[in-house]
Amino acid sequence: MEHTQGIEVLTRAHAYLAEVVAGVPESAWGAPTPCTEWTVRQVLNHARIDQQAYGLAITGRRPDSDPFQPADALDGDPVAELDKVLRAVADAYAGLPADAEQAPTPLGPMPVPLAAAAAAMDAAVHAWDIAVATGQDRPLSGELAEGIRPAADRLVDRLRDAYQVFAPARALAPDYDSAEALLAFLGRDPHWSPTAS
Repeated sequence: MEHTQGIEVLTRAHAYLAEVVAGVPESAWGAPTPCTEWTVRQVLNHARIDQQAYGLAITGRRPDSDPFQPADALDGDPVAELDKVLRAVADAYAGLPADAEQAPTPLGPMPVPLAAAAAAMDAAVHAWDIAVATGQDRPLSGELAEGIRPAADRLVDRLRDAYQVFAPARALAPDYDSAEALLAFLGRDPHWSPTAS
């Protein structure tokens, strides 16, 4: 994956997350999600803080909140708050020198394409969490899943073992497409629904 490909994947993941968040009905912020015991608002806040962490890492700073304590209040309009964070992340990656080989991340320095794909993975998967929790017909696309799969393959097992931030991978069904296979690898049930939770 080349530098520009990683940034393109991140841009698509951010667009997906923003689109899904804009589609959340006001009555659905407290709905359950595929992230056990987290509501839609908590998943969004977790995703927002994670994205903030990816952007701030480039400047050597850290977010003020813990993404794994997502009960923290999300001030103001969720769409506007998310938009500010996504713009800051995009600006941070755009500001990297064209010849930069590594980017600082919350997980340590990584090749720029991998760093961008890791941030994209986080944004896209939580967008999917919110979409299915709120009944939106906005699936994770195969193209986006394929763009973030290299980051998943390089990082997820290590994170799963070291930090338990992903549930165990699920068995793949023979007919899974690339998005379903990625979700299962990340420990999600690709056919999760609020009624099954």
